[in-house]
Amino acid sequence: MERYRNRTYRNVFSELGKSEGDVNRRLEEAFKTFFYGGEDRIYHEADGGMGYLEDTGNHDVRTEGMSYGMMMCVQMDMKNEFDRIWKWAKTYMYMEGGENEGYFAWSCGTDGRKNAYGPAPDGEEFFAMALFFASHRWGDGEGIYAYSEEARKILRACLHKGEGGRPGQAMWNRDNSLILFVPGCPFTDPSYHLPHFYELFALWADEDDRPFWKKAAAASREYLAIACHKNTGLCSEYANFDGSPMDKDFPWGNFGNFFSDAYRTAANIGLDAEWFGDDRGQLGIPLKMMRFFGTDLEAVRCEYKIDGTPRERPVLHPLGLLATMAQGALAVPYGSEDFDTAARWVEWFWNQPLRKGPRRYYDNCLYLFALLALSGRYRIW
Repeated sequence: MERYRNRTYRNVFSELGKSEGDVNRRLEEAFKTFFYGGEDRIYHEADGGMGYLEDTGNHDVRTEGMSYGMMMCVQMDMKNEFDRIWKWAKTYMYMEGGENEGYFAWSCGTDGRKNAYGPAPDGEEFFAMALFFASHRWGDGEGIYAYSEEARKILRACLHKGEGGRPGQAMWNRDNSLILFVPGCPFTDPSYHLPHFYELFALWADEDDRPFWKKAAAASREYLAIACHKNTGLCSEYANFDGSPMDKDFPWGNFGNFFSDAYRTAANIGLDAEWFGDDRGQLGIPLKMMRFFGTDLEAVRCEYKIDGTPRERPVLHPLGLLATMAQGALAVPYGSEDFDTAARWVEWFWNQPLRKGPRRYYDNCLYLFALLALSGRYRIW
């Protein structure tokens, strides 16, 4: 771990002339609002030493938000809040038996009752990474606070369910090493692909599984290079294994265009560029997206087909899109001929406050991650 503790991280805000004091104040104010900001907060404490993050648009608790909250807390050295969120997740979301034993129910009510008994893989991968970081930053405790073993148990389930008579299905396709939208399904979600996490799982997961995680990191980078349009850089929310959009009507909608889930892809590529910089054709994607949207923020106001054809559907999360595009600036080297393009998005982001109102949850999660990443505070622990 020493090589990670001693490494340096880009502060893009500093590159643009923002003072350390201004950056620190922005971080402190945003985190205070997000966790303890009265009616604007996302985080809520609960009885029994627990806490949860509410999806304020849907009035439920999701593994996406809970695992995001844990990652935010470990980055900001907020151990009390981290442990509260993790205890709530293990108490109410974790499934002890049945087909999805070992996974977490993707949605619960704020009272802890499960709304569904299926998992969402983006939650599991963030839970595991946050737990490994907690182990390295604070040390392992006992029971559910033996963070590193809890992380390994999650990854064990993700790869090995369905083997040896074990019920359920895995979250990764073992043939192509790609993460799935849900366990066992024949397609993926490009925004779930976190090769920078898999590089670290290849160091810290069960020893026998480490070669798979190394392979998964390369496979995801190569996948993003084909799933994102060669001209616009846009990807669909759901996509086939060959990278083409999953243009199909599901009972819950059609997800073959560039919309809410897909926004995260630029942010993920930016953080991968910062942490590892292994380019398999994917690191140029955020810049393509910036060029596609151009110099007018109005361009981010609707849904798009991945070739750039606008749709009539308005965006639900404009601040989230702006935040992820800004975080993608980490894939554009400082001082390069393209840095001015990236800098414009970071400046736009810097000038935006946290979102208020019922849909603030997703936007403000992505906002806090961008603040951490662009200030050099989203680190490997």
